[in-house]
Amino acid sequence: MKEQLASFDNAGINYSETLQPASTKKRALSVSAAIRLTKSLLQEHTFCIEGEVSELNNKSGYKAVYFTIKDEDASLPCLMWKNRFQSSGVALKVGAKVQVTGKFTIFAPKGRMNFDVSRLVLAGDGDLRARVAQLAEKLKKEGLMDASRKRALPTLPLCIGLVTSPRGAAIHDVLRTLRRRYPLARIVFAGVPVEGATAADVLSQAIKQVAASDAEVILLVRGGGSFEDLMPFNDENLARTIASCPKPIVTGIGHEPDTSIADMVADMRASTPTGAAEAVSPQREDLNELLQSQANRLSSSLIHRLNRSRVFIDGIASRPLFRDPSSLYSAEMQSVDTLQDAIERIGKTITRSNEHALDLAQTSMLRIGQSLIKPFESQAAITTSRLNDLSPLKILERGWSIARDESGSILRSVSQVKPHDQISVQLIDGTVVARVEDEVTSEITELISFKQPDK
Repeated sequence: MKEQLASFDNAGINYSETLQPASTKKRALSVSAAIRLTKSLLQEHTFCIEGEVSELNNKSGYKAVYFTIKDEDASLPCLMWKNRFQSSGVALKVGAKVQVTGKFTIFAPKGRMNFDVSRLVLAGDGDLRARVAQLAEKLKKEGLMDASRKRALPTLPLCIGLVTSPRGAAIHDVLRTLRRRYPLARIVFAGVPVEGATAADVLSQAIKQVAASDAEVILLVRGGGSFEDLMPFNDENLARTIASCPKPIVTGIGHEPDTSIADMVADMRASTPTGAAEAVSPQREDLNELLQSQANRLSSSLIHRLNRSRVFIDGIASRPLFRDPSSLYSAEMQSVDTLQDAIERIGKTITRSNEHALDLAQTSMLRIGQSLIKPFESQAAITTSRLNDLSPLKILERGWSIARDESGSILRSVSQVKPHDQISVQLIDGTVVARVEDEVTSEITELISFKQPDK
């Protein structure tokens, strides 16, 4: 009589084997043969199992990650090769509910059964991803992800907003990067939770508060985490807050395998908090190069204006009026000389017999001549006084001096001499010969533009 051994229909497998009665002689299987048979039967089928992680061993030297999943009645040891585990992007931890897909395998030397995992996701992760994908498609149709909507980042922001957790590596990475690359920037920081049921609403409120400050650009960053941990950044309200923010926003959410909706609607996305900080801060070398370029342009402009002023002053000084002030009243002096000659001629024609009349006439003529000359003498005196005031000698009388180099050329700048040069200094009553010990350059604080008088 034959009897049925077993049936595994609850797993979709239906294997049966016929046993002979105990009295019937049959060759028994060896242990290794039995394990090989069991292994071949199990490895033909792929299973999807859900459970809670109760143990985890993920040492750096191992080629696989070992963990155990359980439910209320049983536990199952699992292994997953490191390359598959890293590709899954799951931050596995004790207590997490997961779905594992793979095959049963038996380690023959110890007769121990493991579940060889080929795919690992968090329980419910598939539903979450589907909802995120639907929301992303909705916002995309509304234009929130259009490149034309996104704004350019400021080149040299003087104030940078930062929204992230006050704890963790993200804030330290951002601050360290900004101190190294762009220490001039002032930081407006909003410390908020970046995961949990209320995180999305708190993040939205923090962005609005930072946007109302002096910040010219806002960094929204956090460190890595599981897909579930990053769900606040897939919130619709947060996405709309980012899109409507008056200041450009750069995200740096450290979860490379996935792109959050916040990344999609932000003006710029960086893969890490450090990358986000680098995106809004110029290199110190680039900043120095820009400042040097501006300094060169300013220096060239200043030199050009100084040269124009020097040419204008030299033109004024070269006019005949300043070289020979007597040219102003030379014509009047000639008239005086002419009258004086006429008087002398008249005097010579008068005879001795008319000496008395001559005296009278001479007195009259002198009086007339004086009356004629006096207005010209007064004008000439006024003109001479004004010219004397403009004379370089008057400047020397007030304590100023004129410095010349060894060739006699006038020195206009300290850049024309160097230490140990011999110079001569003209004073009002003589010249002093001196030797240059040092040069001191004064900063030009104001440039006076000379306007040429109307001709």
